[in-house]
Amino acid sequence: MTARTTLLDREVAQAMSALSAAAKKGLGDPALAELVMIRASQINHCAFCLDMHLTIARKSGVSEKQLDLLDAWEEAGDVFDERERAALALTEAVTVLTDGFVPDEVYERAAARFTDAELAHLIGLVAVINGWNRVMVSRRIPPGGYAP
Repeated sequence: MTARTTLLDREVAQAMSALSAAAKKGLGDPALAELVMIRASQINHCAFCLDMHLTIARKSGVSEKQLDLLDAWEEAGDVFDERERAALALTEAVTVLTDGFVPDEVYERAAARFTDAELAHLIGLVAVINGWNRVMVSRRIPPGGYAP
């Protein structure tokens, strides 16, 4: 598997990076932001983004146990708190819109644990990581190119 093209328009990349930064800042929880981005990247099979965000997550203080069990967060007992669980459920629902809508109970669960502003930033973060995943997967960009 080789990259189809490594070219990414600089203005597009800058706009997506600005959205990522604004969403992370507004969420106000760097570790949670990384968990969300890793979970979406797992679902979307984006090796580049997984490699990058796992590196950042470790530097942000996310535990190895959480990283190890993220793909099975629903069954991971108390490894994830209720706020993290609500964010991960929302991440999955927004990432996989096969039924057309985020289920009301998933949205309400997140809305009960995040302020309106935090929830808006969380949804923005999920949207932008899904965009990045699609940009990287469609071009078949391999892992290993991220340099902090």
